[in-house]
Amino acid sequence: MLRGWAAVLRRAASGGGGGGQAPGQGSESARPQPLDPSLLRFLVCPLSKRPLRYEEATNELINEELGIAYPIIDGIPNMIPDAARTTKKKPPAEDSKQP
Repeated sequence: MLRGWAAVLRRAASGGGGGGQAPGQGSESARPQPLDPSLLRFLVCPLSKRPLRYEEATNELINEELGIAYPIIDGIPNMIPDAARTTKKKPPAEDSKQP
């Protein structure tokens, strides 16, 4: 099972074509590599275990429920919660409501 995941991640990191160039070389190094759409079937948020939405404009995986975005670096999602950025403000606490 792990070998299958490794192959999927290698394909995603290399752009899927096996063009012979190492990641980060050539003309594509100036722009971020997009996520392989086939990975979205398998990826879930490590915090909520819910599916993620790919945002092409920012090249991130978005968890709408938690309001966080995981960056995609060289075609590989960084799913470490500390690496995620906040996408929306947290709602005010119940006890902070003004009369």
